[in-house]
Amino acid sequence: MTQPPKSSTAPPGAPTMPGALPQQGSPAPAAPGPVAPGPAPTAVAPSRRTAFAEGVDQLRAVATTEPGRLRIIGAVLALLVVAFGAVTAWQATDRAAAADDVLNNSQPLSSAAADIYRSLADANTAASSGFLAGGQETKASRERYEKDIRTAAEKLVLAANNSEPNSRSAETISKLNRLLPEYKGLIERARANNRQGYPLGGAYLRYANATMQTEMLPAAEDLYKTENERLRDDYAHATPYPWAAIALGVLALAALAWAQHRTYVRTNRVLNHGLVAATATTTVVLLWLVIGHSVARAGLNDSYDHGVRSLNVLHDARIASLKARGNENLTLVSRGAETVEVGGEFKDKFDVAYQASMKDLAAGLAAAEDLADDQAGEQPVRAAAASMDVWKERHQQARDADDAGDYQAALSKIIGSKDDEPTGECFDNVDRSLETALKHETLEFEQAAGDGRDAMTGLPAGAAVLAVLGATGAVLGIGRRLSEYR
Repeated sequence: MTQPPKSSTAPPGAPTMPGALPQQGSPAPAAPGPVAPGPAPTAVAPSRRTAFAEGVDQLRAVATTEPGRLRIIGAVLALLVVAFGAVTAWQATDRAAAADDVLNNSQPLSSAAADIYRSLADANTAASSGFLAGGQETKASRERYEKDIRTAAEKLVLAANNSEPNSRSAETISKLNRLLPEYKGLIERARANNRQGYPLGGAYLRYANATMQTEMLPAAEDLYKTENERLRDDYAHATPYPWAAIALGVLALAALAWAQHRTYVRTNRVLNHGLVAATATTTVVLLWLVIGHSVARAGLNDSYDHGVRSLNVLHDARIASLKARGNENLTLVSRGAETVEVGGEFKDKFDVAYQASMKDLAAGLAAAEDLADDQAGEQPVRAAAASMDVWKERHQQARDADDAGDYQAALSKIIGSKDDEPTGECFDNVDRSLETALKHETLEFEQAAGDGRDAMTGLPAGAAVLAVLGATGAVLGIGRRLSEYR
């Protein structure tokens, strides 16, 4: 019996196989309707790379090949050698200029400042000696005073020409230039009144001395100290080792050695002429720098230890002797008019100051003898010390005579003739001996400082030239290797 055909109708909602025809009785699929327009998709722009990043990429790409690596090595070697030469030239020039300032500027100005002080103090001493002589003032005493005033004026002009505008030294020099004519005017009034026997002359002299002691000499001493500080600053700039240049030189040599070793390992060639030449020039510059600066440093240190220190001590001793002589004269000029309390009793102000100055003189001479490094330096210092001892003895004799009321005997013992064995003779001997010692120490300073400065002569220019040659050698050496890849 025949079975009826099964219905092919699928239940509603059943999935339809792809490609299947619609079943009978099922509704036809609806036609698609219009689609609502939406925003168009936006294209994302790629981020822009920096020039540095692109350069790094290019460098990385170059470094992947042996020729590229060789080019980088050559550039680095040339840069290191040139940098070493440039820093060496700069630091050598800076230290050579400071050494030249020590020799030709700072120390001469320091000595000029000391001469200003000495001239002013000696002028004051000569003026008081002439005043004590009254109408019998000697021609030598007058000429000595005038010479000291001229010397002070000339040294002030020299110091003014070499000082920085608006600096502390310039202000001090301006003050001394203003006070010097005032002081001269007071001295002339003192002399005029003294010749006529007026007591007012002594008052003018004491006022002139007060101007000198409280304003002019402190200003001159301040100028001396300022110039000494400037001298020490120049030494501080001239003597330090050029560590930056030395470090660059060592680094350049290490890089050159590494490059040659790399070439040997890759080619089995012992020498690369260009790199050897670069190494040789760099070694020469480094040795020249180290040895030259060591010699310069030794010379400058020697000029300070055996020149500047001795000169400073001798200048201080000479200043102390001038102060002592001036106070000794003023002791007789004031005749007890001015006193100070010492140990519960009143003593003459100027005699107390004289004793203090003599102690400073003795200490200065002892220090100068210790610093003297040869017989020529020791002998004048010992002669000055011997004259100082005689000076003390004669001064005590003068004080004993004055205390006993014998003013004329005391005066003769201070400013009398040679037969009177005056203290003035001892003072002159001390001053001459110190001047001799100063000349000797100045020569030693100039020789040592000159040797120190000359040790660096030619180093800046030589370092620059050799650095260029070394960099050229490095480039040519690497170029020789590059030619093998063409």
